[in-house]
Amino acid sequence: MDQLGIHYNFWIVLLSFVVAVAASYSAFNLLSQADGSSPFSRRLWLLTASCVLGSGIWAMHYIGIMAGELPFKVTYHAGGALLSILTSIVFSYLSLSLLVSSRPRLGQIMAGGALLCIAIAGMHYIGMSSLNMKAHLHYNLLSQGIAVLLALFASWLGLFLFSRSKAQAGFSRWRLFASVFLGFAVTGLHYTSVRISHMGYVGADGIHSSFMQTDAILLIGVSLVTLFMFVISGSAVFLDRHVLERMAYHDPLTGLPNRHGLERYFEDEFLANRYGSVFFVDLDRFKAINDTLGHDIGDMLLEEAARRLLKLRQEDGRGRVFRLGGDEFLIAIPGCGREEAKEEALRILSEVKRPYRIEGNELYVTASIGISLSPTHGMDRSSLMKAADTALYTSKDSGKNKFSIFDQEMNRHQVRRMSLEKDLRKALARSEFMVVYQPKWDSLLNVTVGLEALLRWRHPEYGIVSPAEFIPIAEETGLIVPITYWMLHEVCSQNMLWHKESIAEVAVSINMSAKMFETDDLYEVVEEALSRSGLPPHYLELEITESIAMNNMEETVAQLSKLRSLGVRVSLDDFGTGFSSLGNLDEIPVNTLKIDQVFIRKSKMHSKKAIISNIIAIAGNLNMDVVAEGVETPEQIELLQSLGCRVMQGYYYGRPMAVSELGRWFSENAQAAG
Repeated sequence: MDQLGIHYNFWIVLLSFVVAVAASYSAFNLLSQADGSSPFSRRLWLLTASCVLGSGIWAMHYIGIMAGELPFKVTYHAGGALLSILTSIVFSYLSLSLLVSSRPRLGQIMAGGALLCIAIAGMHYIGMSSLNMKAHLHYNLLSQGIAVLLALFASWLGLFLFSRSKAQAGFSRWRLFASVFLGFAVTGLHYTSVRISHMGYVGADGIHSSFMQTDAILLIGVSLVTLFMFVISGSAVFLDRHVLERMAYHDPLTGLPNRHGLERYFEDEFLANRYGSVFFVDLDRFKAINDTLGHDIGDMLLEEAARRLLKLRQEDGRGRVFRLGGDEFLIAIPGCGREEAKEEALRILSEVKRPYRIEGNELYVTASIGISLSPTHGMDRSSLMKAADTALYTSKDSGKNKFSIFDQEMNRHQVRRMSLEKDLRKALARSEFMVVYQPKWDSLLNVTVGLEALLRWRHPEYGIVSPAEFIPIAEETGLIVPITYWMLHEVCSQNMLWHKESIAEVAVSINMSAKMFETDDLYEVVEEALSRSGLPPHYLELEITESIAMNNMEETVAQLSKLRSLGVRVSLDDFGTGFSSLGNLDEIPVNTLKIDQVFIRKSKMHSKKAIISNIIAIAGNLNMDVVAEGVETPEQIELLQSLGCRVMQGYYYGRPMAVSELGRWFSENAQAAG
């Protein structure tokens, strides 16, 4: 037996190397798409990458065979060729499956390299055994083992370099270096193994009929497999760039870029500018439209709002519009300073509030805007978005349909608000709430005729927190419901204690949140509080606002009527400042109208005096009691008495007092009356 010298066509050898490198790079590129995908998509990307890599290894081998010039004719066994490509694909799949995780460990890389070497070596030796030629191949185990070890080392190195570039999008030089090393592993093993093999020449025999004479067929087969490899790879890249990328980076409803698109825009474009502005835009009253007219109308409204915002940017020729979810949009405008940002915000507000005509409905919405400026408020996307979001909250809190530019005071307010929200969740369990009571005074008889129970929060760090600060947080989070339940039991028990001790026998009123009427058990909770305390129902009064009365009026009236039948009193608070219609007032089961303190404070104005007079007349005609809030001066008392209002509440008669202080107040007033 002799070591047979084989002459190679350089260009075909180079082609085989290029095919191996291209297949490796394509496979790595496809495998990178698996990061962050669903389990099904991850398996699909893995299978596609394995087919490309396995086909590339197989194609390189048979191109390498065709590159050699042998002194005898070579044919191929079809079954062996098929087995070789299956071996290559299967072990490529097993190898790459160890690298699917976002950060493969060294052990996974080592095992993956070993499996990939099996794919390369298995493909090579099965492929060589499928040759039908006038010679027998004989391998030296030591020299072949060295060739396999070199392929193993190159595979390890290739996979290690790939792991460094796995998370990178687009072209990566590390991925290219990894592909070159895999190309060396595949081609190196093939050409080295063939070169160091011994061939025993056996003379000219006919070709056995069970073998296919496949020079032309093999060339066609290799060409088709190579074409298949590049079609699969190209199709996957096209799908990723044009379909999956659009799905990943764009909002399906409006077609605007989404949060992922926002991240890419900031990294690639916005932050490259010296300065710019970020606008957080939130539609006011969108939820009400969604709830009343349905989500389909709501979606159409969002699409139209998106078109209007996009049109503004197209007219200006700068910046991008993004939809972050729900009714929230973000606009980023590079090269936009503070004064220009104010003008742009006014344009947005004006454009958004124009009427929307959708499916026969004429809809009106406004927008609230929060603005942050780069680099003043941050040098990165996260800081600018946080600042704009904080400014947005300020716009909403100050009445909506406005814009606010972020400042540090807003930030302190937001930090405090978040701290209060966190602590509010624990306040009830820690017994940090207390109830104070403000008297209602009959100015003619000079006696207390009622009390209003008011909630206070003794915060362990901030001291007494104003209800104006923590009640809105409790409303938003829904914590107002368990807090009101606790307050009902507390007030009923305390009032019953005053009755037993003969301190006072008056009705105590409690403010009700709209959230309480959204529950199904308000009647049961009130009944339980009265039952546990033993308090007669007419000594409990529930105060509601006009907005509560008018929101889902039929359901609210039904609940109030049920409570009235129990004997509980109901008063309408802040009358004249809400949304109620006089035409519906007689339908609401109310015992008392409370005149809002804004009218009392400005009672010297003729117009306010006229409003107060009309409210008192309305209450009298509807057989309702009337209470004036915010009374602080003798002049106000004199005016109210002249208009026919005798029951008053305010600092003139008594501030909100704790239980211990109120006990002394009752005693002092009883002595004065006596």
